[in-house]
Amino acid sequence: MERIAHVAQVIAPEALLETAVRVYDGGHHPLTAMFGRDETAQGTGYAIYCYFEIPEKKDMQVVKAVFKPESSLSYQSITHAIPAAAWYEREIHDMFGLVPEGHPDLRPLVLHESFPEGFYPLRKSVKVNAKVRGERKFKVRSAKGQGLFEVPVGPIHAGIIEPGHFRFSQAGEAMLQLDAKLFFTHRGIEKAVEGKTPEEALHIVERICGACSVSNTWSFCQAVEKVAGVSVPRRAEIIRTLLSELERIVNHVGDLGNMPAGVGFNPAISLGSRLKERLMRLCEAVAGNRFLRGVIVPGGVRQDITPELIEEIHSVMDATAEGVEDLATMFREQENFQNRVQTTGIIRHQTAVDLAMVGVGARASGYAHDSRSDFAFGVYPELDFQPYTKTMGDVAARLLVRIGELSASFEMVDKLLDMLRNCQGMPLHADMAYGAGEAWGICESPRGSNFHYVALDEEGRIDRLFVRSASYPNWPALTIAVQGDIIPDFPLINKSFELCYACIDR
Repeated sequence: MERIAHVAQVIAPEALLETAVRVYDGGHHPLTAMFGRDETAQGTGYAIYCYFEIPEKKDMQVVKAVFKPESSLSYQSITHAIPAAAWYEREIHDMFGLVPEGHPDLRPLVLHESFPEGFYPLRKSVKVNAKVRGERKFKVRSAKGQGLFEVPVGPIHAGIIEPGHFRFSQAGEAMLQLDAKLFFTHRGIEKAVEGKTPEEALHIVERICGACSVSNTWSFCQAVEKVAGVSVPRRAEIIRTLLSELERIVNHVGDLGNMPAGVGFNPAISLGSRLKERLMRLCEAVAGNRFLRGVIVPGGVRQDITPELIEEIHSVMDATAEGVEDLATMFREQENFQNRVQTTGIIRHQTAVDLAMVGVGARASGYAHDSRSDFAFGVYPELDFQPYTKTMGDVAARLLVRIGELSASFEMVDKLLDMLRNCQGMPLHADMAYGAGEAWGICESPRGSNFHYVALDEEGRIDRLFVRSASYPNWPALTIAVQGDIIPDFPLINKSFELCYACIDR
C-alpha cells in the first residue's frame, strides 16, 4: 500500500491559480516549492505540486494540479499573483513542457542554448543517459536609453568561483538593472537518482553542495523516514541537530570573513579564514571529513559523538565565540567599512515576502522565516529558539543577522552537548523498510530552509526527487538588491547573500 505522508488537494489545472491564491493568503502561507512530476506510468498524466508553508500548524498544505492523459499541457500562470512562482514555472516548463500561460518571462531557465527545443529531460520517456545537442534562443535583458551601457560579467570569473553570467545595465556607475543567467553546470541529479534506493541516492544528495551537506542529507532523510513510517531515536535527533548547528557556525564564520573581501578589509578576511579553518578541522574530527558527510543516514546516524569529542567541540566553540566577538568589534569600529555596508543592497520587507525569501536574506529584512521555528524537527522545540531579525534589509543587516545567529547557535550547541552527556548508551538508528509513498523534509541550512520531496515506487526505489535549496528563492532577490547602487558594490552585495551556484545546479 502506498504511504503518503501528506494529503494533497487534487485539482484540475484550470483551478490552480484560484486555489493557489486562496491558500497563499496574501503571503501568510509562503510558497515553499513548486515542481512537476511525470505520473504517466500511474495513468494520471503529469502533475504540478505546490507546497505552501502553514506556520501556525507547523505543516505544509499541498495543492496538486493533475493534467490528464491527452489533455492540454497548459495552465494559467500564478506568477502575477504569487511572484515566488516565477522561477518554478520556468523550470517546470523546461523540464516537463507544461506551459504557464501569461508568464511574464518564459525564457529558458535551466536548459541553455545547446539543448534542442522540445526536449524535456524529466519526462519518463527520456533516458537517464540520453545524449542530446541542439539549439534554442536565450535573450539577455538590458535597459535601453541614451547614455546607458552594458557591463557583462562571467560566466568565467577571476576567482575560484562557479559560473554565472551577469549583465549590468549602467547609467554611469549606478546599476539600473541586472539580468543573471545561471544553471551553467546543472548536473541532472533529480534524473540521475531515479530508480535508485534511498541509500544509493544518499551519497549523491549529500554532495549537492559542500556548504549544505548536513541540511541536504537531513531533509532527504526526513522525507524517506516519513514514507517508511519510522521514528528516529532521540540521541540520533540530538546529533543531527548538533551537526546542523555546526554547519551553520562554519558557514556563518566563513561569511564573516568573506564579506569584507568585497571591500578589501584584509584584517577581517584573515581572522575569518583562521577561525573557519579551525572549525573545519573540528568537522573532520567529528565526521572524518571537513564537510560533515557520512554521519546522517536514513533512520538515524551512522556514528556517535564520543565524550572526548563533546569536550573538543565545547573548547572550539568557546574559542570561536571569542573570535566572532573580535570580528564584530572590527566591523563596528571601522568607519569606512560601515560606510560601505550601510544602506547598500537593500531588500524591502515586502519584497522578501513576495519572493518567499529564506534564511539570512529574509530575516535581515524583518521577515522571520526560519524552518527551525516554523516546523518541529530535530530537537529544536526543546531549545527555546527564536529567529534573529533586523529590519534595514541592507548589507549591514545581513552581517548583523549572521553575528546574532552565531550567538544563538553557540548557546544551542552548549545545550545539545549537555543533552548528549545525559543520554549515553541510547540507540542511534532505526531499521528502515521501504515501499511506495511520497513525503517531504525540511531543514534550515546556513542559507535558509532546504526542502526535499521524495516519491518511492513499490520496490522502494526513487521515482521522483525534487530539491529546493535555500539559494533558489534568494537568487531573484539579488537582481533587485543591486538597483541604484554603484557597480563596485556588487561584489559586496553578492557576498552578503552568499548564494550558491551548486545548490541550484542540482
